[in-house]
Amino acid sequence: MNIDLTDTTSSQINAALVKARRASGSPAVGMVLTLVIVTDEGNHYDALKAANEASKEHPSRILVVIKRPGRSPRDRKMARLDAEVRVGGETGTGETVLLRLHGELANHAHSVVLPLLLPDAPVVVWWPEDAPDHPSEDLLGRLAARRITDAQATEDPVATLGLRAATYTPGDTDLAWTRITPWRSVLAAALDQKHSAIRSAVVEGEAYNPSSELLALWLAERLGVPVERQVSDGPGLTAVRLETEDGTICLDRADGSLAELAMPGQPDRHVALHRRETAELIAEELRRLDPDETYASAVKFGVASLRRSADAPDKESAETALTADDAGPAGDTRQPSDGAAAAGEPQDGPADAERDGSAPKGSSAKRSAGRKPAGRKAGAA
Repeated sequence: MNIDLTDTTSSQINAALVKARRASGSPAVGMVLTLVIVTDEGNHYDALKAANEASKEHPSRILVVIKRPGRSPRDRKMARLDAEVRVGGETGTGETVLLRLHGELANHAHSVVLPLLLPDAPVVVWWPEDAPDHPSEDLLGRLAARRITDAQATEDPVATLGLRAATYTPGDTDLAWTRITPWRSVLAAALDQKHSAIRSAVVEGEAYNPSSELLALWLAERLGVPVERQVSDGPGLTAVRLETEDGTICLDRADGSLAELAMPGQPDRHVALHRRETAELIAEELRRLDPDETYASAVKFGVASLRRSADAPDKESAETALTADDAGPAGDTRQPSDGAAAAGEPQDGPADAERDGSAPKGSSAKRSAGRKPAGRKAGAA
């Protein structure tokens, strides 16, 4: 059922939601969270489609905030709220409200969204494209327990990662990190098996791919060994190689779908590592609403080096060392977490086993990248 409301208010939208639920035969509210999507007219369709797919696993009230401040002075002075309420059909068991904020009202989206939040339910805010520099300080971000951004959608993903590290607040996450969950799971499982000490690592992926950067940072931070960032033709992440005393542990995905895992003394095996759709990524993020400490450690490790790389994009070859000194002030230490991986999230026990005297805390990870094409966006992991 669809209800169109022109020049409306939040109270009228709430009344329309109750009317739509009763008309569909389900007056009770069965949603588990509120998902707020902040986007524009050009991108709201794809974002809403992904959110509707994710709501099949996490029934939710989806509020799509579309800001239309206007171009002329007259349009910018007006303030009007148009809404479209959708219950049933493509929305499944959830509810969807499209909010179009015209004129001055576009600067006060939080005042429109606040009365529409589900009571006593967590709030998640997702920026599919352009996100604020400091998500937790944004007025909508302050309403949320989780804030989801996507560095891949920006013009300079590496610089965006540096910004995310500098402004990180518990509850922040990025879809560039979510894309490498299967990679981290396979690598953690491989390191659960008996192997010799790891001496160095190489991460291959497309240039200026934020997922490749985060995977390299995660390995450098957890293993404490030199990690080299190499550029490949893609798609996305293509390979990870861990050099050990007995040989190379290699996870190679050349076609973006099926990967091959090779370990010394063992037969090669194939692993499914397909490139996931946005709906799968959002569904994964909605499974956990607590702060992701592993993401925080990875994105903060070597952030100064990431920024230096982003400041010199015109170099044919930029090679930067990511050291433990870049991760934070002196005395900053990290303790590995215990327990096995849960819901595709690898834990740190297997990797921490490689820390010994031959791999000091101040070891480095190197990153090399080619010239960045103007306006190019990085591919998915």
